Amino acid sequence: MTVIERMSGGHFLLLGRAGMDFYADPPGTAAEHASRFVAHLGGSSANVAVALARQGLRSALLTSVSDDAVGRFCVNQLRHYGVATDHVRVVTGDARTSLAVAESRLEDYRCVIYRNNAADFQMTVQQVEAVDFSAYDACALTGTALAAEPSRSAAFRAIELARQSAIPVVMDLDYRPYSWPSPDLAARTCARAAALCDMVVGNDEEFDVLAGGPARGFDAARELAATTAAIVIYKMGSGGSVTFSAGRIHRIGIYPVAALKPAGAGDAFLGGVLAALAAQRPLDECVRRGSAAAAMVVARVGCAPAMPTAAELDAFLANPAHREALPDDAATASAGRTAQT
Repeated sequence: MTVIERMSGGHFLLLGRAGMDFYADPPGTAAEHASRFVAHLGGSSANVAVALARQGLRSALLTSVSDDAVGRFCVNQLRHYGVATDHVRVVTGDARTSLAVAESRLEDYRCVIYRNNAADFQMTVQQVEAVDFSAYDACALTGTALAAEPSRSAAFRAIELARQSAIPVVMDLDYRPYSWPSPDLAARTCARAAALCDMVVGNDEEFDVLAGGPARGFDAARELAATTAAIVIYKMGSGGSVTFSAGRIHRIGIYPVAALKPAGAGDAFLGGVLAALAAQRPLDECVRRGSAAAAMVVARVGCAPAMPTAAELDAFLANPAHREALPDDAATASAGRTAQT
């Protein structure tokens, strides 16, 4: 059974962080000049869980949140979007749920993230072992969960239990340098985890980190697909993406939009791809739907609330004004990332 076939039940377990996002309001306002902010659910894994739920799939989040108003806000928001919270553990003490102060603008965009003693890093092996992984059709985690203990050990245990339950494991590299003690530890840890996963997704900079140096990421992505992973997606921002699978290389473009902000694109992309895989769509179409979802999210305020429904995504793709755009081959080749369709 292929990775795509095993996801067909559409019940996903997401492992990683949830947080509160404060956006300066109205859109276009710089945070330092704002007199008003609006609060939304954020955090990479929480965003992907919402993206799946918004497209009609079942999703659950495995994480830890602080025993305070911010932690409760995140739990309430997860439930609001239809994400199961059975595996969300409330931790006491000094740990705090992440808070991001962000802006809905592109020029001089800033996002300040408070993650000192982050609550999601308090996820434990015991917490993971209490989960019945066989109840899910796939497990997806973000690389941020690997950045500190005890979350790192918990994440590796989750990968082990998911593999024992014969469900596919998906990893979004999601490299956040401020969470790691050093790039070297990030490289070794993420490479070890990626080698255990059925599907690995990341951008060019993240694959460079995994590979241990600049301009090495493309080859590292291709090597993963040739050895251990069934699907590897190498994202290049405005340059689209390259997907390696079953000995083939698929080159997919982007959907240009009038963006409001840069945040949330990666989470929307992964949610769109996974939802399409669960629907048993062809791989090229899955990546295109992920790319379209990313375009929709950067044109809206917030991350979790910006995730499109399946109907909204279908309408976007059916609109003749939204056409896939591929960079020219010369530009791709000059970056050292020539791909063949």
